[in-house]
Amino acid sequence: MGAFSSSGTTDELGPDEDSGGGPPGRSADPGSPAGEGAAPGEPPGSELLAALLDGMDAALCAFDAAGTVTHWNREAERVLGWTAREAVGRAGFAGWAVRRADADEVRARLMSAMDAPGRQVHEFALLRKDGGRVLVRTQSAGVRGADGKPAGVYCAFSEVHAQIDLERAIALSEALLEDASWGVVLVDVDLRPTVVNAYAARALGGGRTALLGRPLGELVVQGVEELEAALHHVLAEGAPTAPAELWVTLRTAEGERRRCWRSGFLRLASPLTEEPVPLGVGWLFRDVTAAKLAEQEADRLRFRTSQLHRAARTASECEDPMEAATSLLDYALAGFADHVLVDLVAGGPTADGRLVRTAGTPSDGPGPCLPVAGGSTPVRYGPGHPALQAVERTGSVRTSAGAGVSGGQAWAIERRWPGDAAHALCTVLRSRGRTLGVLTFLRTAHRSAFERPDAAYAETVAARVAGAVDLAQVTAGA
Repeated sequence: MGAFSSSGTTDELGPDEDSGGGPPGRSADPGSPAGEGAAPGEPPGSELLAALLDGMDAALCAFDAAGTVTHWNREAERVLGWTAREAVGRAGFAGWAVRRADADEVRARLMSAMDAPGRQVHEFALLRKDGGRVLVRTQSAGVRGADGKPAGVYCAFSEVHAQIDLERAIALSEALLEDASWGVVLVDVDLRPTVVNAYAARALGGGRTALLGRPLGELVVQGVEELEAALHHVLAEGAPTAPAELWVTLRTAEGERRRCWRSGFLRLASPLTEEPVPLGVGWLFRDVTAAKLAEQEADRLRFRTSQLHRAARTASECEDPMEAATSLLDYALAGFADHVLVDLVAGGPTADGRLVRTAGTPSDGPGPCLPVAGGSTPVRYGPGHPALQAVERTGSVRTSAGAGVSGGQAWAIERRWPGDAAHALCTVLRSRGRTLGVLTFLRTAHRSAFERPDAAYAETVAARVAGAVDLAQVTAGA
């Protein structure tokens, strides 16, 4: 019957402590139960007391010193089905709310709270009016009269499954907001963080308390518009059906960091009102930047491998080796660069090392890589030019326009490149141990700079182009 019993410290209080030592709360007259108005001669606060008892979310009943039921609120009626008129005035629970075989034990446990300090917690199986049984958890405490003597017991109870559900909900919320392995942020209707767990604080680059109440724009440099739009949508329309992946740039002590957060959103509404009143949004997220970057790199590698395969098949059908070289570059440009230039050593590998423009894409817009009309033309690269550096190093050189150069146009023109170029990658053309020239890939300002994996891909393309150029030179010499 009783799953467990414990006690704790509490004040000595009860429904009615100024009743002169009588039963707790009010008269035990069955004709005037609690919740149905005060009987004549009751204290002026009895109507308020009855209203308060009936408005409680927990089921509550009270017994006088003899064990007679003196109070029974509406929640107790909802749980067990017995009305206040049927319950008040009965001698304990025996025969109606508890099986007779269990009545003595239940009565002893409940009434023991009258003489014990603190609060007693028990679990009992009670009977509903329809004959069904329900397991309840009770909290009972003694009531003392004005003379300090025991005057009765009050008992609050709820269905065990409801209590367990509540405890689980509280435990879940505490776990989420403390040590969850994903970020949890509660934002109010003004989209300001009100609760931040440890994971989210680390991801946002601040302390848990330091982040509270600050606009999201102070924490997120780029991507805050998308984040706030998602939060506004949740407040207005409800939670989305699937997680969203948001790319943001954060301002940290080490500089700006670009991160990808897989985010889910929940609209929070007050459970205490008839109409849902929005309290804010629960935002749950995980940092999936590493996985997304690996996924992007795998997709990029797959695409580039496919392009090289297609380029090789196309080049194998070309009778002219230089046509095969330019065909290779057309496939290599897709998704990789906006322009490509082919500068070969004048007079062949044994000449003085001057470069001549042999082929390239149009300088005024996108287009295929074609041989220079009218034959090769010398290029006047100044000392220290990236193409010359690639020849000297027998490797690749990456460079970009400085942030202070408007659009990079002056920077590009000075280096004899198309005016819209902002990022360059120069790699040497080598075949049979000889330097044949330089291959230059260019990107415009709206694209990112070349990185080390891009250089590796460019060198693979350059090796194939160099083979075709070498064959063209051998064929021409023959």
